[in-house]
Amino acid sequence: MTINRRHVVIVGLAALAVPHQVGAEPAPVVQVWRDPNCGCCGDWIAHMREHGFTVEANVVRSVGAIRRMLGTPSDLLSCHAARIGDYVLEGHVPALAVKRLLAERPGSVRGLAVPGMPIGSPGMEVPGEQPDTYDVIAFGSHPHTVFMRFRGGVPL
Repeated sequence: MTINRRHVVIVGLAALAVPHQVGAEPAPVVQVWRDPNCGCCGDWIAHMREHGFTVEANVVRSVGAIRRMLGTPSDLLSCHAARIGDYVLEGHVPALAVKRLLAERPGSVRGLAVPGMPIGSPGMEVPGEQPDTYDVIAFGSHPHTVFMRFRGGVPL
């Protein structure tokens, strides 16, 4: 059989259609705990799903007990808590930051947080409002550090 450009294109397109490589490890599930009355949490969950994450949403009366279990620092709180693999997520952490965390797996980092609820962070988009510039904070066995900086959903 002669291989020509058409064969290469067909094989290439077929490879793109396969969702995972054979033997590839599935991405860990994002477990989220949120208040039943919070709409922005649902929007953040949708953002994570749009970026390929599988999300397990848990509606709870109070997220405080979950945060204590996860060890989230009290100075980094936002509106929902999450866990992915061995890492903790607090608030509206962009999917790009989570993907970087999972790719690099820094040993000194226990989690990422976006304290407060910055305008334009995933789930906090407000039509007609300029997005805030905000930091994704890494926490763990070291003092808190800036892991990434974003303006809205765009890394800076």
